[in-house]
Formats: sequence, structure tokens, C-alpha cells
Amino acid sequence: MYSYRFKIECTFREMKQVTHAFGYRFWSKSMPKLNRFLRKEEAPPLEAVTNEQDRQRIQKTIQAIEGFVMCQCIAMGLLQLVALQFSGRTSGLFFRYLRTPSRAVVSEASVAAYLRKSIFRLFAQNPHLTITKIIKSKQENADVQRDSLVS
Repeated sequence: MYSYRFKIECTFREMKQVTHAFGYRFWSKSMPKLNRFLRKEEAPPLEAVTNEQDRQRIQKTIQAIEGFVMCQCIAMGLLQLVALQFSGRTSGLFFRYLRTPSRAVVSEASVAAYLRKSIFRLFAQNPHLTITKIIKSKQENADVQRDSLVS
């Protein structure tokens, strides 16, 4: 069981550094100031909130945080799948390798860096994709085709 700890910690590090999974900034004015060091006789600050509307705001804030982190977990999983499936197909992916002796599979950071550089070019090259059609429908000017070639 202890051997899984390293893998889990590496995954958390990658989530923190690559997808910024823990960089959320959700807050509510209804949330009381939290004290890290409570005495045994002190009640938790969240128990002091008695207004039902404030409690609902706090609950929505916590749900937003959990939803954000869950989306980042999904994003990390997608990056890992892309790294496993397409490592050998694109020369632009060789930025950083996984934490294994094999150099056949690139890391999630490599895939994320590659996608950051080329995602819009990939969309422009594939106008039949649904997401490309949605992006084009949201753009205002008529020179979308010419502008997409520039990026």
C-alpha cells in the first residue's frame, strides 16, 4: 500500500503544476474567517453561521470548489490519455518525459505545452469538428478563415 503513495503524490504534483487544479479563487462573503488552530473548547467557525441564506452561499462555494477540482482531475486524465495514445505521432510533444525509464511516452506537461501552443491551429485545420463550429459561430467578424491561418 505504501508504494502507491509516491504515485499519488506525483499525480497531485502534476495536477498542481500542469493543470493548476488547486488554484481556485472561490470565496463567499458569508464564510467566516477560519482559524487553523482551534482549541478543544472552541466551536468550528462554520457552526456559528446561523442565517440560512449564508449557509446556502457557503454550500454553493464549496460545491464550486469541488466542481473545479473535479474538472481538473478530468483534464489531467485526458492529458494522460493523450500522452499514452499519441506520444509517437507528433514530434512537437517531446518536451518532457514521464517519470519512468521509458522515453516512448511523454509527460502530461509535454502534452499540455503542445496543446497550449497549437490548439487553435488544430481547430482551424479541422473545420468539421463540433467545437470548431461552435467557436466560429461565436466569432463576430467574417474574416475568421483568414485570421485562423495567422495563429
